[in-house]
Amino acid sequence: MSAPTVTVVVVDDSAFMRRAIQKMLEKETEIRVVGAAASGEEGIAMVERLRPDVVTMDVEMPGMGGLEAARTIVGRRGPPIIMVSALTRDGAETTLHALEAGAVDFIPKPDSALLDIVNVQRELVEKVKHFGSRGAYLRAMRETTRIARATLDAVAAHGATATPPMRPRARASTGPFTCVAIGTSTGGPVALSQILPRLPRGFPLPVVVVQHMPLGFTRPLAERLDAGSAIEVIEGENGMQLAPGRAIIAPAGKQLRLRRGAGGVRVVLDEDVRTSLHVPSVDVMAASVADVFGSGSLGVILTGMGYDGVSGLKEIKARGGYVLGQDEATSVVYGMPRAAAAAGLVDRVVPLQAVPRALCELAGVEYGPP
Repeated sequence: MSAPTVTVVVVDDSAFMRRAIQKMLEKETEIRVVGAAASGEEGIAMVERLRPDVVTMDVEMPGMGGLEAARTIVGRRGPPIIMVSALTRDGAETTLHALEAGAVDFIPKPDSALLDIVNVQRELVEKVKHFGSRGAYLRAMRETTRIARATLDAVAAHGATATPPMRPRARASTGPFTCVAIGTSTGGPVALSQILPRLPRGFPLPVVVVQHMPLGFTRPLAERLDAGSAIEVIEGENGMQLAPGRAIIAPAGKQLRLRRGAGGVRVVLDEDVRTSLHVPSVDVMAASVADVFGSGSLGVILTGMGYDGVSGLKEIKARGGYVLGQDEATSVVYGMPRAAAAAGLVDRVVPLQAVPRALCELAGVEYGPP
């Protein structure tokens, strides 16, 4: 039995870009572009009329921009939206707003000068196929609604959020933890916004984060997270020192490793000499955390496609560390957490809203409003 056809509406003010995206998608027999709109207003009307499985939405358009159009479609419980973002600071910031508003993911805008055009096409097709599944869409919508409700409830209760009881499994080491390593991809910006801003001031451990993103996106992400957090959140730089209560986000296009010296543990950024699938890679970062911190390593694997993180988390487990994994119900894409769990690397499975409390518990500090 053949796979069902995924229908797509493409929204972009550039006729060239509409044709380019359509050509990329229709190289796959399972994907059919049923409409192409030149504006946000036209896109909304076309989505209402054609009821596609997926929408690709340009971020920057004259008149109604992609953010406002995405908000309208999400508000009407429309299909999943993949933002198509220019690699500019304004494009990155608007894209992050769109993800917070309910868009499920984004890709960098294809460009005739873009050297990585093949990977952009692969990523676009992969995401359209995934979110074209009705089941994936419904899960993403339920999670977006649940996160919004939980956040409002937390604010009303001054930060107190009820979470289900968590039963930790036995682990090899009972020693104190000294570093948190977080890995995520699709759905990660929203997931991180539910974790880092809810860690209390004085959180005693350094945090290192890998979020799969194109060049130019990790700094705006770090700045947005920092603005809403009691701990410091910053994009990593070569030689930057790890410190308690500081979360360092690996910059796009660089592999992040750690090195211990006389002055403490510092960040080492380098080019991807091993041609990893992801740059930065959760595997590279987590393996380095394991090498430097040993049994004090505390891994966290969150929503994302694929299996990046499995080999790095193996290193953490081999040295007696501990791993938290996001559960399927709250993952936009249960790929990376599933792969880690299937490999027997996850000590505790928790819903997204329970991750900050679990981190505080394992770090030995009281969980509460920052």
